[in-house]
Order: sequence, then C-alpha cells, then structure tokens
Amino acid sequence: MTGIDGCLAEAMTVPGARGASLVDWSSGLALGAAGHGPDSDHETAAAGAAELARLAFENGAFTGATPDSGPVEDLVVTARGSYHLMRFVETSFDSSVFLYLWLDRTEANLAVALFRLKDLTARLVLP
Repeated sequence: MTGIDGCLAEAMTVPGARGASLVDWSSGLALGAAGHGPDSDHETAAAGAAELARLAFENGAFTGATPDSGPVEDLVVTARGSYHLMRFVETSFDSSVFLYLWLDRTEANLAVALFRLKDLTARLVLP
C-alpha cells in the first residue's frame, strides 16, 4: 500500500512521464502533484481533466450501456505529442478521485502506462 506522495513518485517512473497528479473530479483540485504539468500548470490541467472526467463518469452512455457495464475505469486522450491518462481510484467510500498522468508520446508506451496506472491505483491508500 502506498500514500499519495509515493503513488505520484512511482507514476513518474512510467516511461515517458512528464507529470502526474491526483485529482478530485468533484472540485477540480489537485490533491498532490509531481513533475511538470502541461503548460507548467498542474492546477489548470487538473481542473480541465476533472471536467472531462466528470462528463465521462456521469454520462449514461459510458456507464450502464449494457447490464455488464460498470463505472468508467480509464480515460485516454491522445494529442500530437502527448498522452493524457486518467485512472479512477476505487475506494470503499464514495470516491471522486483519479490519477492523472501526462506522457510524452514519443517516449511512452500506452499499454504499459495503462497497466502501471491500474496497479498504482489499486495500491493507493487515501487518508
């Protein structure tokens, strides 16, 4: 099990990682950050990612389209030079937190990054 700082430090070891933050999508606030944020601003990036996460999480088209559908697990946004990955954190309480990872597209492996995010969020312990 790892805390927020440990989780973010490990996220920064993902190949191609430029920045990572733990974001509360209900408020848009970064609960912690490491590395660089897009445009050197973790708070603005967290607010923008939170808006996207909130839209996806609350949209019935993504959650419950079939009886086997569950909540959204990951969001992947691709841009010319980067990947933006968001992994929702499962908790025993009603959580509105996700791990956001910004990757350099030329150095990153998307499959590896998604696998690592899944592992990191599974081991994350929130206070």
